[in-house]
Amino acid sequence: MDTIALARELGKAIQQEEAYIKLHKVQSEADADAELQNLIGQFNIVRLSINEEAQKKDRDQDKLNKLNTDMREVYSQIMSNEHMIAYNEAKGEFDKVINRVNAIISQSSEGGDPETADYDENCTGSCSTCGGCG
Repeated sequence: MDTIALARELGKAIQQEEAYIKLHKVQSEADADAELQNLIGQFNIVRLSINEEAQKKDRDQDKLNKLNTDMREVYSQIMSNEHMIAYNEAKGEFDKVINRVNAIISQSSEGGDPETADYDENCTGSCSTCGGCG
């Protein structure tokens, strides 16, 4: 089997991963949450208003401060929504899986042993500040 075919098999395996399945389930639940979607819409409107006001030559700093306060309040409501909490947790778990897969592939492509290559949560991604991978 060639490398591309193996990569496609890996893609299929990732889609069978429990963390992947859970992420897509909670994402669907978040997408179906009308209250959450309304909050996200409000957030985007306030964000655009902030950008518009900030671009003006004669911007109103009081208005900008109020908009920033409004944005923080809506953001807080979004992040405390049960579906957003579940999504963020599931996303974090899935990201761990993908980080491990990427680390194994990357380290293997650099000559590392595929059997021992793994993700180090302390890795910054910058090899210039690194003491070496796992």
